[in-house]
Amino acid sequence: MIQLQEITSYLESLAPVSYQESYDNSGLQVGDPVMEINGILVTLDVTEAVVEEVAGLGYNLIVSHHPVIFGGLHSVTGKTEPERVVLRAIRNNIAIYSGHTNFDAIREGVSGAMAGRLGLVDRRILDPVKGRLKKLVVFVPEAHLEKVRGAMFEAGAGQIGAYDRCSFNLEGTGTFRGSEESNPFVGEKGKMHREPEIRVETILPDHLAGKVVEAMIRAHPYEEVAYDIYPLDNAYEKAGMGMVGSLEEPMEEAAFLNFVKDRFHAGVIRHSALLGRPVAKVALCGGSGSFLLGRAIASGADVFLTGDVKYHEFFRAEGRIVVMDIGHYESEQFTRDLFYDLLMKKFPKFAIRLSETHTNPIKYF
Repeated sequence: MIQLQEITSYLESLAPVSYQESYDNSGLQVGDPVMEINGILVTLDVTEAVVEEVAGLGYNLIVSHHPVIFGGLHSVTGKTEPERVVLRAIRNNIAIYSGHTNFDAIREGVSGAMAGRLGLVDRRILDPVKGRLKKLVVFVPEAHLEKVRGAMFEAGAGQIGAYDRCSFNLEGTGTFRGSEESNPFVGEKGKMHREPEIRVETILPDHLAGKVVEAMIRAHPYEEVAYDIYPLDNAYEKAGMGMVGSLEEPMEEAAFLNFVKDRFHAGVIRHSALLGRPVAKVALCGGSGSFLLGRAIASGADVFLTGDVKYHEFFRAEGRIVVMDIGHYESEQFTRDLFYDLLMKKFPKFAIRLSETHTNPIKYF
C-alpha cells in the first residue's frame, strides 16, 4: 500500500496548490495524510453516487477535479449533498483529494487536455502568470562552481522556455572575517580573507525556491552561504490559464463546429456569429473561461472555446473572433483521463480506476 501523502505530494509536484485561484479550495479535502491507500477512483465531481461507487470497489481514495468543499462548510449535518458526501466519506474512511484551478494553471493540465482532443500544435499558455519567478544569486568559490550550480539545476532552477541549465556567471572577489566561533572553509579565524568567487545568477519558479536553496546550501562548501533571492515580474510561460494553438490543417467554421461537437460529445454548442473564414488558430480554456476572451482576441485566434459564457459576453466577440460555449462539463470531462494517466505513470501497479458515474448536472432536450 501507499500512504496518502505520497500520492498528494506527487500531484502537487506537478501542479502546486499555490497555483490555485484565490477563491479555490484545491488539495486534500478529507482524510489523514498518513493513512494507507488501497485504491483510487478518479472522477470529475464528487457526489454521493461516486462515494457509493468507491466504497463498492473497496477503494479508499477519490481524486477529483472539482472540490467537494468549495464555498466552505458551516456545519456537517447532512442537509446538503457536500455535507452528506463528507459524512459518508469519513464514516467509510475514504479520503478525497481535489486538483482544481492549480491543474487549470499548468501547461499539460485541463486546457492542455482540451488542446489534445483537438490535435492542436504549437501550443502555448494563453495567459501566463506573473510574479511566480524568482532570481537566485549566490557567491561560490571557483573550484566548487560546477558542483553548486549543478545542484541548483537538478533541483529545478535555470529553466527559461525551451532552455535549461541557464545562468549568468561573473568573476569577483569575496571578503570575510570569521569570528572565534567560526569554522571557515578557507582563511583563518579573526583575519580578513579575500577569496576569488563567482557570482552565479539563475532563475526559478517560486514553488521550488525552498528545494533549490536547500540543494545549493548542501553543495556549497562555506559554513555561511551568502545568497540573495529577488522577486521577478516576468511572465512564467509554464503556468497560467488557457491555451492557444493551431490546427494541423485549417477547417471551415461549420466543419470545425461538427468536429468540436464530436470530440467533446457536446449536446449543443452556443456560439457568436460566424465570420465566414477558415479556422486555423484556436484559443481555449476549460470550465468558465470567458474572462480570457480579451487574451484570446489578442492572440489572433479565430475561435475561443470554453464554457459558461454569459449572454452579454457574446457581444464582446465583435466580429473579431467566434466564441464557442460547449458547456462546463464538456470542456473539463477529460480531466479524469488526465489524472488517471498521471497516476498510472507514477504508480503503474496500483489499483486506479475511472469513475463510471456520470456527474454532469445539465441535461439537454
